[in-house]
Amino acid sequence: MLAVVFDLDGTLIDSAPDIAAVLNRILAADGHAGLSLDEVRAMIGDGAKQLLERGFAARGAQAEPRHLAAFIADYQENPVRETICYPGMEAALARLKAEGRQLGLCTNKPAGPTTRILDELGLTSYFAAITGGDSTPYKKPDPRHLAATLAAMEVSSAIMIGDHPNDMDAAAGLGLEAVFVSWGYGVAAATHTASTAQEMLLRIAEMG
Repeated sequence: MLAVVFDLDGTLIDSAPDIAAVLNRILAADGHAGLSLDEVRAMIGDGAKQLLERGFAARGAQAEPRHLAAFIADYQENPVRETICYPGMEAALARLKAEGRQLGLCTNKPAGPTTRILDELGLTSYFAAITGGDSTPYKKPDPRHLAATLAAMEVSSAIMIGDHPNDMDAAAGLGLEAVFVSWGYGVAAATHTASTAQEMLLRIAEMG
């Protein structure tokens, strides 16, 4: 029975409202207008540094290292004001774990806020390994980021579940199967797709 590795933002949780709120506070501190939630959703997926670069570029400005430090500090304190688990996803984690599958998490979000979010949403205990965007020198789509999660889980193969091309590309780089979930923030070409948590479970079962 294959292990399953999940992405976080846009896959397990809808964190965009909290991310947008922090980004807009950083922009406002420099005198820039805020961004809409839809604008921010389209910027999520490559980590905090890239998010800030995109956010400031949208306002004709350039992000600086101080902005990243301020963003991480603010987000660490305010990661779960409006963030929720997507419908059916916690039940899906429970079912997969009950089946005896090893579960892992591989996210480009820094490990600090990742851990706090999982703790506050009661999801931490589902995962045998949690790899944040600063846990290794690599980030998805670099397959070495995903490989580090597999190594921590002590498995050689798994099914990757994600909502972003980065997730699909990281899995492809290791020759792994992947399921693209359509309720998240990204758009990606994928052989296996799911539009609900139940459909995701069916795709996983079909893969073995």
